[in-house]
Amino acid sequence: MDQSAALGAAPAASAPASLAGAPSGGAPRARSGPVGFFFAVLRARPMFAVGYAIVLLMILAALLAPWLAPYNPVTAAPDDYLQPPGALHWLGTDATGMDILSRILYAPRVDLTIAILGTLISSAIGAPLGAIVGYYEGRSAWRRALSVLVMRAADVLQAFPVFVFAIALVAVFGQSLASIIAAIAFVNIPIYLRLMRSQVLSIRGMRYVEAAFVAGASDIAILRRHIIPNAIAPALAQLSVSVGWSVLLTSGLSFVGAGVVAPTPEWGSMIATGFQNVTTGQWWPSVFPGIALGIAVFGFALVGSSIEVLADPAQRRLVGVKHAAG
Repeated sequence: MDQSAALGAAPAASAPASLAGAPSGGAPRARSGPVGFFFAVLRARPMFAVGYAIVLLMILAALLAPWLAPYNPVTAAPDDYLQPPGALHWLGTDATGMDILSRILYAPRVDLTIAILGTLISSAIGAPLGAIVGYYEGRSAWRRALSVLVMRAADVLQAFPVFVFAIALVAVFGQSLASIIAAIAFVNIPIYLRLMRSQVLSIRGMRYVEAAFVAGASDIAILRRHIIPNAIAPALAQLSVSVGWSVLLTSGLSFVGAGVVAPTPEWGSMIATGFQNVTTGQWWPSVFPGIALGIAVFGFALVGSSIEVLADPAQRRLVGVKHAAG
């Protein structure tokens, strides 16, 4: 399951970010500032605003869950066994009598924590490693050998089905939040490595990079000042996509019993425990958490697409021209 394929290849930057990010001809960005440019992007692409609204509402729900939730999310009430949606329980109750709405509101606390931490760890390892591999690839014999070794290791990791690999990692390290975070980080590293490597390979031959090399700048300075800022856009866009995908992976692990342990509120475990009642007509314990999960993943995907536009110099110029014309 290669998430990066859904993004497509971002256009290669032809100038340093500091220059390419400045639109020509009385740029709207200079006139209205970054905030005005951000809202110009949202006006040009309304679906991006929908994505930000979904993510913001989910974060607020997680933060304010103790005040928004009408019931304790882990307190069973046998007398309220499988109550359908109604006045007392808006989304009904599950097989233990726990309120589904309360558990849905609390679930992002666990899912987002796991997804965000796992994604940040994987990007912090994969992106710099990909930049180094792309920059040194083909430069000398030992550097070329090291680059090939790193890429073949990434091929081996990606050869395994991601979900099966994550289950194996959790089984080896134990069923805990730390193990799930480590598994998500590990399976995501090759994605950031490949994204950065492909971008760096297309940028390292640019004239401004060669000029910096001729001027005596060190490899680290060239990577930090010229290459990484212009190659980072796809990786930044992938962050949001990876968070949404990691939420889905966490829910999948919990669904098969290898993730978050019940009765901790988590969308995947809620779907799993409610699924057995669907055949007898009690659909709400499984359907409502599934809807919440789908909306969350959709929102993060939209935010990822917007970040690609905001972070890429070529996309910024295109939106800036449209903003100036409008």
